[in-house]
Amino acid sequence: MKEIWNIRPYQKEDADELFTMMKKEPDWEEYCNDENKQKYSKALLTSITYLLFENEKICAYARCREDDGFGMYVYDLLVDADCRGKNYGRYLMEQACKDFLDQTVYVMSDVDPYYEKQGYQKEGTIFIVKPQ
Repeated sequence: MKEIWNIRPYQKEDADELFTMMKKEPDWEEYCNDENKQKYSKALLTSITYLLFENEKICAYARCREDDGFGMYVYDLLVDADCRGKNYGRYLMEQACKDFLDQTVYVMSDVDPYYEKQGYQKEGTIFIVKPQ
């Protein structure tokens, strides 16, 4: 069966499925507790948040902020463990690049080896995303 994926903006109705995916990752659990979940839910809605679906299941997401023409900053990127190795993280980064052609896309990273593997240029403590 051919896998079908697509990217679309986050909607409030996606919260339960997204938080279920996030809870599987130890480093993301803090976003999912009661107090932080409320805060993060608001951040998802007030950010530019992309969801990548594979056969109607959320497999990855990126949460970004546009800085008034000074750049697009990717704060969060997560690919479900069951969906890794399919370039979904790269596709989300490239979507941000397509949507903000006139701006540099930066990644706020705590997983530098991933972004280095993607070939992104490191600048100080952030990476500049360049589509291939």
